[in-house]
This record gives sequence, C-alpha cells and structure tokens, in this order.
Amino acid sequence: MTLPYSPAGGRPYAEVIGDPIAQSKSPIIHRFWLDQLGLDADYRKTLVTAEDLPAFFAARRDDPAWRGCNVTMPHKLAALDHVDDRGDVRGGIGAINTVFRAEDGVAVGTNTDAGGFYAPLAGFDFTGRAVTVIGAGGAARAILFALARMAVGPVTLLNRNVLKAGVLLSAFGLKGQALPLSAPLPPDTGLLVNASTLGMTGQPPLDLDLRELGEDSVVYDIVYSPLETPLLAAARARGLETVDGLEMLIGQAALAFELFFGAEPPRDRDDDLREALLA
Repeated sequence: MTLPYSPAGGRPYAEVIGDPIAQSKSPIIHRFWLDQLGLDADYRKTLVTAEDLPAFFAARRDDPAWRGCNVTMPHKLAALDHVDDRGDVRGGIGAINTVFRAEDGVAVGTNTDAGGFYAPLAGFDFTGRAVTVIGAGGAARAILFALARMAVGPVTLLNRNVLKAGVLLSAFGLKGQALPLSAPLPPDTGLLVNASTLGMTGQPPLDLDLRELGEDSVVYDIVYSPLETPLLAAARARGLETVDGLEMLIGQAALAFELFFGAEPPRDRDDDLREALLA
C-alpha cells in the first residue's frame, strides 16, 4: 500500500523524540507494523533537547511528509506548549506522548499512554482495591488518569517530591496519600505500578520490599530496558502476577500508529513483535 506523498515528494514518516533517545524501541515497533502492512513510510528516532523543542516543532510543521511524533522524556509536559490541544489534554492528563498531523495540517497533541497502560489490565478487577504508584512525571499522569476511571480504592503515590505527588492525586480526584520513596509499601496494595525511570538501564535502582504484598497482588513496571527489571524479578520470585513494560509500550504505540498512518496495526502478530523487540 502506498501512502500519499508530500507535494515535495518526500516519503511519509513519523518519529519519536526525547533526550536521551538511543534506548527507544519505538522504531522497531512501528517499522514492524509498516512492513507487515506493506505501507511505504518510515519511523525514526530523533534526539531533541529541551532547548531545541520549539525549533523542532516549527521545522516539522513545514514538512508535509511528517505525520507526527511520539514524545518521551523529558518533553511530555513541555511539548504541550508547541501543539494544538484540541482534546484538552492539558486539562485532563496534563501531558502528551503523541503529536499527529490532523487532516487540516495542524499538529495536534494527545496522549495514548493511558490506553496503553490500561489494556493489559482489562482482565483484572481492581474495583475498590488499593493501588501504589511510584513516580509523578508524565507517565504517572497518564496512569493516574486511567486509575481514576477504574474505580480503584485509595492510591498511594511514592515520589521524591511529596508535595508534587499530593497535588497530582488531588488533580485527578483520587483519594489516598503521597509519601516519600523511602516509605514502605502499604500491605493492602492490590496493584503496584512503577511509573518512574528507576530501575531503567543507566538510572538508579528501585529498591522495594515486596514481602508485605498479598499473593493476589499485581506488579506492573513500565520500564522496558531492561525488560526483566529487578522489581519484576522480585515479584515473580514471590509468584505474583506481573506486567512488563513492553505491554504498555506496544499498547500506546498501536493507538499512535493509527493516528500517524491511518491504519490499524496487526496486533495478531504481537508475539512476533515481542521477539523482534527482545532480539
């Protein structure tokens, strides 16, 4: 299938931006789907510093071959200032992870992290159950947004900046408490989510004691490099149900792919995609 080319003849493309960006697996995912669907387009990764963010969006707006970008650390909040916010993401999640070129050519910001986070939890029932989330950055915002719609019980948010964490809980209408990272996990935690970069390759480790978690607790780590984080390894050693970072990564990417390229990705090939990501 051939996508419409730009007037200048450029090949349609999307990309992921961040700083750092070398670790991103997004190009593997999107290129896999493009190949499976036979779409003549590309997906790249681009290092963009905070200082270069305004110039980046100004340049991409003038490139008709550009279909949009995924946004990762540390730009999920700052990027909102450079795109149209037609869905009031600022007033909802408060951070974006995807920018797409709308039919009228305008760069529009949205967030697919919330949907990507929720997808692997659809088979669980956390109604009224206590949840603990680590981190208060852009990813945490999307996760709290999703949790607020899952009718969960009290949410404990662990973060270096306790005041920031408390403000986030209030912003999403969640009952619970904000505590420092050193605080012990509440023993009634039904779902534990690492929404921080702790435990990621090149980042400080995440040191948590999981011994107090119940046998039916679920541990979810959004970090995917490494895929087997110490947190997940400790949870599996206890026989707990786990969700790894590729689940959310692939889920949010699938929603973004359709916005970029106007086609549904072949999710029936997820096993093959995971193999490619782990190769």
